[in-house]
Amino acid sequence: MKIHWVALVAVVALGIAIDTVICQWLRGCGYKWLASINALLAGMTVLAVAALAAMPLGSATTSNSTFVVGQYLLYGVFVMWVPKALGLAAYALARLLRRKARRIPAVAGVAVWAAVLWAMLWGLLVTPHTLEVRKVQIACDRLPAAFDGYRIVQWSDAHLGTENGKTAFVQRYVNVINDLHPDMICFTGDLVSRLTAEAEPYRDILSQLHAPDGIYSVLGNHDYDDYAQWDDAAAMRTDRQALCDLQAQLGWRLLNNDHVSISRGNDRIVVIGTENWGDHPYDKRGNLSKAYAGLKDRQFKIQLQHNPYAWRAYTLTNSNIDLTLAGHTHAWQVMLKLGKHRLSPARLRYREWGGLYSDGYRHLYVNTGVGMVGTPMRIGATPEITLITLKKKKP
Repeated sequence: MKIHWVALVAVVALGIAIDTVICQWLRGCGYKWLASINALLAGMTVLAVAALAAMPLGSATTSNSTFVVGQYLLYGVFVMWVPKALGLAAYALARLLRRKARRIPAVAGVAVWAAVLWAMLWGLLVTPHTLEVRKVQIACDRLPAAFDGYRIVQWSDAHLGTENGKTAFVQRYVNVINDLHPDMICFTGDLVSRLTAEAEPYRDILSQLHAPDGIYSVLGNHDYDDYAQWDDAAAMRTDRQALCDLQAQLGWRLLNNDHVSISRGNDRIVVIGTENWGDHPYDKRGNLSKAYAGLKDRQFKIQLQHNPYAWRAYTLTNSNIDLTLAGHTHAWQVMLKLGKHRLSPARLRYREWGGLYSDGYRHLYVNTGVGMVGTPMRIGATPEITLITLKKKKP
C-alpha cells in the first residue's frame, strides 16, 4: 500500500470542504453543539491522514502490524468522509427537486449518511468474517466419464497479513474446506499482501488442508514482493522464493507455468497452472505454452490463473482449455446482492469479476476471495469458498 501525496492532498481538500459546508449548515439550523462535534471529528480525520502520510507503508522493513494500522487508518478516513459526502449529495439533490421544502432535503441527507455509515461499519466489523460457501455445478462436454461428479474446492486471495497473526478465521475456513471433502483443492493466488512473513503464523493451520488428488496453487500479483520497496533486489528474490518454498513445505504443488495429470483408471484430466497474467499495470508472467505443450489436444484441461483478465485476453485464443479458475478481483470488496443477482463496481474494470462465465463449452469461475487488501473491509462481498462439482454433459 503506497500513499501518494497528490491523492492525500485531494482527499484532505475535499474532506475539509465537505465538513465546512456541514458545519455551516448545522450552525444555520441552530445546532452549534453538533457543528462543534463535527469540527472536532474533522480535525481528528485530518490528523489520521497526516499519520498515514508519515508512515513508511511502502518499505519492506515496515512491520506487518504497522502496515495493518495504516490500513485501518485509511479506512477510518473513508468512514468519516464518504458517508458525509454522499449524505451531502443527497441533501443537495433533494433540495434541488423540492425547492420549497425545508425538512425533506435534511431528512434525505441524514438518512443517506446513516445508511452508508452503517454499511461501512458492518463491512468493517461483521462481513469480513462471514464465510460463504458457494456450490457450483459445471456441465462439461469433454469431461471423461470417470470424473463425473468430481469435486474441486477453490479458494483465493487470502492476504494473510491483514489478519495480523489472528488465526481464528483462517482455522475456520480451513476446517470448512476439509469438511467439503473435495477430490482436489485449488488456491488461485495472493497468499500474502507484501511479504512471506505474513504467512508464517498460519503455517500449521494451512498444512491441515488435505485432498486425495492434492492441493494446487499459483502465484498472485501480490505474491511477487512487488508491493514493498526493497533496497536489495536479491533480498526481494529471496523472499519470493521463500513463499514458493513455504507452499511446498505445506504439501501444496505450486504450478508456476507447469502442469500435472490426474488419473481415474484409463481416464485423466490435466491441471495447468500459469503465473499471473494481468491487465495493465500488472505483469504478464504467465506462459501457457511453457506450462503445457498440447494446449489444443483432446485432454480435458483445467487452468489455474490468478487474474480473470487472462481468460478472454489470452486463454481463449491460445488453447481449448475447458475450465479456468481465477481470483484477484475481490469484487472490489463491495457487492450488492439482489436475489440471485450480484452487483459490484468491479464490473467497471473486469468483464468477468465474480462467479461463473461461459463461452461455448469453455468456462471461467472467478472466486471473490477470503481476504482483504488495501482497506480491512468487505461491504456485502462475503469471503468465499467455492465447491465446484464437474458433471459429464449428456448429448
